[in-house]
Amino acid sequence: MPVDHAKSSDEPLLVDLALQGGGSHGAFTWGVLDRLLEEENVTLEAISGTSAGAMNAAVLAHGLLIGGKEGARDALFQFWRRVADAAMFSPFQRTPLDRMVGRWSLDYSPAYLATDIIARLISPYAFGATGTNPLRDILTDLVDFDRLATGRFKLFITCTNVRTGRGRVFRNPDITAEVLLASACLPTMFQAVHIDGEPYWDGGFSGNPTMAPLVRECDSHDTILVQINPILREETPTTAQEINNRVNEVSFNATLLKELKMMALLHKIADKDDGEGWQWGQLRLHLIKSDLLATLGASSKLNAEWEFLTMLRDEGRRAADEFVRLHRKDIGVRSTLDIDSLLEGV
Repeated sequence: MPVDHAKSSDEPLLVDLALQGGGSHGAFTWGVLDRLLEEENVTLEAISGTSAGAMNAAVLAHGLLIGGKEGARDALFQFWRRVADAAMFSPFQRTPLDRMVGRWSLDYSPAYLATDIIARLISPYAFGATGTNPLRDILTDLVDFDRLATGRFKLFITCTNVRTGRGRVFRNPDITAEVLLASACLPTMFQAVHIDGEPYWDGGFSGNPTMAPLVRECDSHDTILVQINPILREETPTTAQEINNRVNEVSFNATLLKELKMMALLHKIADKDDGEGWQWGQLRLHLIKSDLLATLGASSKLNAEWEFLTMLRDEGRRAADEFVRLHRKDIGVRSTLDIDSLLEGV
């Protein structure tokens, strides 16, 4: 097992990233990544991402390949700026009252309310072929997928196979703009994305994100999980919006929690296992999250105003800065997330 001693701040640290999805809340992850890229001695080996986390992962990896850490920071900025520019023409806008009182949700947006009702009654297939997703053009313009295919940064992008209900993890050679769109395909809003003849939905149903490849296929023993969807809420939801929001959070955290519990069990038997249990037992897990995200409702995940995205980015930078200040010396030494506590009540 690793020796428990502090690492020098000058010693290179090899890390992996696990990035959750969550619509425009992925701008929080943008901020986290922007801050972590300022750490000169942190070297990135791999990223597992789902939905918005998948897009952050691909854009980050592309930026690192073409321009190092500054190239990655610029690529992430360009991606989210383009998302905000495209959203200027979206019907999903806050009401004047929401803007006046500083409320970020779309709970009172006529277009959002109408779409929410329609999505419960009418399939996205009822309208025939859909138009071009603006994210496809943004991703195609900003990411060189041919270069990613042979790049040194390992990418693991999760999508959910509609036919089998199982997750599929796409790796560098197979990642395209269509794969990233499939990883973010909400079935009540979009038609399934077909890849190799198979229909796919949002990867959050089967892995948000998938952790196993980071353990089995990487040299790094340190994984930083960037959490978008709150796991714990103290109060019971009572309004329709609160209930819908909590159902969304529980659904998209379920597979991650199951995987973390498996990791915790393997961690306990690591000393007695010379095989894969030992490998899982070496994992050191770290978490970056923000209580602010727990105050934002599900509808705000469709709010892509630049002001909102940059607010989330700044919060992500703040959370990452706090993590670096408190736990920088723990990377390479010990976990800072107690996954054993997840076994309580199991």
